[in-house]
Amino acid sequence: MKIISYNINGIRAAIKKGLLEWIKRANPDVICFQEIKAFKDQFNEQLFLDLGFYCFWHSAQKKGYSGVAILCKKKPNKVVYGMDDEKIDSEGRVIKIEYDNLSIYSVYFPSGSSGDIRQKYKIGFLKKFLKFIKNQKQSILVSGDYNICHKSIDIHDPIRNKNSSGFLPEERKWMSDFLDLGFIDTFREKNKLPNQYSWWSYRALSRQRNKGWRIDYHMLSNTFSEKIKDTAILNDVHHSDHCPIYLELI
Repeated sequence: MKIISYNINGIRAAIKKGLLEWIKRANPDVICFQEIKAFKDQFNEQLFLDLGFYCFWHSAQKKGYSGVAILCKKKPNKVVYGMDDEKIDSEGRVIKIEYDNLSIYSVYFPSGSSGDIRQKYKIGFLKKFLKFIKNQKQSILVSGDYNICHKSIDIHDPIRNKNSSGFLPEERKWMSDFLDLGFIDTFREKNKLPNQYSWWSYRALSRQRNKGWRIDYHMLSNTFSEKIKDTAILNDVHHSDHCPIYLELI
């Protein structure tokens, strides 16, 4: 199974930048999108259906904001929208598909970079999500934009960013606590090299200079660790300020 997670920063804009042509070439079995920033009736879903995908969209109530989706070649047994929390679910942040042996989440974790109010919301989300995921019984894959760099190796300037949202001590500790529930950072299972990033600011030629952050993850239940065949950050793909991340399971 080939799985891609991608914060596309607006599905309509990404389609105009060649998203569909790239998906056709990449030919994944599952795609987890974050930040679709659209209602289903604002773009042509048939374009994705024609590529052979079942499509499940969970948009935010607010126009042009947030939203997640999962596209898959094999029909799932069940689809779950949200995490039964009205405040969170109104922002379209969590969707899950279930297969016999594995459930796959696409999650868009909040950003706290706009100020104290959103940072407080982000910390609240993290606490709720940790509690929510503890109750999941099946082996799971939690793919998405976590908006957190876990370790110093995951950010281009850990010293200057030590007080930045996304690299705060309490956020990094949360990531460790999440992994301690029995998850594997699949990319780091295969790649220990520095300078591996999945998001770059649009400012100061950050992407060209590779001044980035690794904030997108495939976090897999450790019971599936032997199933990891390959992982990659596809940093040569340009439809967004993020790039896709890749996971292949046997």
